[in-house]
Amino acid sequence: MKIISILGSTGSIGTQTLEVVRQTGDFKVSALTAGSNIELLEKQMREFHPAMAAVMQPEKAELLKERTKDLGIPVYSGMEGLLAAATESSAQMVVTAVVGMIGIRPTLKAIEAGKDIALANKETLVTAGHLVMQAAKDHGVKIYPVDSEHSAIFQSLKREDSSKISRILLTASGGPFRGRSRSELSQVQVEDALKHPNWSMGAKITIDSSTMVNKALEVIEAKWLFGVSFDQIEVVVQPQSIIHSMVEFVDGGIMAQLGTPDMKLPIQYALYEAKRNFLSGDRLNFAALKQITFEAPDMETFKGLALGYEAGRAGGSVPTVFNAANEWAVARFLDRKIGYLDIIAVIEDALSVHERIAHPDLEAILETEAETYRYLEGRWAH
Repeated sequence: MKIISILGSTGSIGTQTLEVVRQTGDFKVSALTAGSNIELLEKQMREFHPAMAAVMQPEKAELLKERTKDLGIPVYSGMEGLLAAATESSAQMVVTAVVGMIGIRPTLKAIEAGKDIALANKETLVTAGHLVMQAAKDHGVKIYPVDSEHSAIFQSLKREDSSKISRILLTASGGPFRGRSRSELSQVQVEDALKHPNWSMGAKITIDSSTMVNKALEVIEAKWLFGVSFDQIEVVVQPQSIIHSMVEFVDGGIMAQLGTPDMKLPIQYALYEAKRNFLSGDRLNFAALKQITFEAPDMETFKGLALGYEAGRAGGSVPTVFNAANEWAVARFLDRKIGYLDIIAVIEDALSVHERIAHPDLEAILETEAETYRYLEGRWAH
């Protein structure tokens, strides 16, 4: 039985990971962490009996500690708690399902501790891909992508020579506003942006999907995971979310992974280390589907995708600014403090004033994030 630690167990990926654990019976959970949802975390602790738990907010951790004292499970708080969960001694694999740059340090610590990674925290590779991939190589650790698109690429590359990749065709649904004009987007409210046509995800990633910033982050993540150049990564809008991504090889052959939009498939594939096992759920009915359509992304209206390519090509500390500015802006949009189109304006503003650091270490990456937040607070908070 494989032992896993789940960072972000109360979020969308975390809860679906626990569904896979529940359904298969092949995994034991050694650590669970949450940001603030202690009600759900308590239920998870009582069901899965981990060796430890952690909550980011210290006051919530104290409350959880009191509520679960009958279990005898240690409860930690803050970054210390995340790092403890990432390095829990019995865990063989760490599922990194936290949202945002907060995932960098625990991911690196887990790799240094020799844990394989089921990676659902794309911001880690976007901002620190050079550090993470080198650390994985140095410590002999395997990274299994959990994003549906990167899992699809990973599956398409199985038993193939990655040096023979011509293009990665990264598919996108186009989000809820595909086909809208910029003037139409100016009227978008929070409720509109949270209605994704195909996928059920957390609030932040759903907003990112609507702006196509999420696809930009995935482009940068793909560069690091698969060792390709940005010129070899092409985004293709596939509105039905049936083809999850494709790989074209030098001979013109294309391998694709298809399936219903169900995140449990890439989660389970990662947990089983790229081995196939039964998974219950809907199956594709091609007769009912009738057609799969494709179109080019509108990078003029959805400028976040174009900005992501620019940030990725610039490299160094620039992707950190792109990501941090987006995190800041999405949080303010969800709080109704800025408008929908302001998200991209904030990112452009932050990128325009940043002085690039060519080879940032972890401290420089975290300081760049903090510096970006300070700038935006002074410029946009009102």
